[in-house]
Amino acid sequence: MRNNAAAAKHHRLIYLLNVAQRRLQRWMAAQPSSEVTPAQAGLLFILGRQDGILMGEAGAALDLGPAGISGLVDRSAAARLVERRADREDGRAFRIWLTPKGRTALAQAKTGAAEINAALTEGFTAAEIDIVARWLTSIQDKFPRSLDD
Repeated sequence: MRNNAAAAKHHRLIYLLNVAQRRLQRWMAAQPSSEVTPAQAGLLFILGRQDGILMGEAGAALDLGPAGISGLVDRSAAARLVERRADREDGRAFRIWLTPKGRTALAQAKTGAAEINAALTEGFTAAEIDIVARWLTSIQDKFPRSLDD
């Protein structure tokens, strides 16, 4: 069953999505056990799947442009979570690697993410969560990232 435009208007989806995102980000950043920012955790998750990834690839995976990923990597390197190394094949490109401290922070971030995901899904069936995930994913297709970002 598909919603028509008139019915969808009454849900205030833009407002609800923005408020939910801001509250979740603030709550996560305020946790005393949080040694990394939500953005840094995202970078650690990417590196946990593929350590040594190119900065541009990490930026694309996190939906960040060149300036955004550069700043995030700078802050993460200053916190000694990652290190940036020149690519062996292309001296202009840089790869990002987890440090031992970054690996520890990644393990903590995984635990924290599992707890947050459990809280987010509490009270909903797996089928309902599948629909929410499909809807959120569809936003990326409907509103692709600008090439200027």
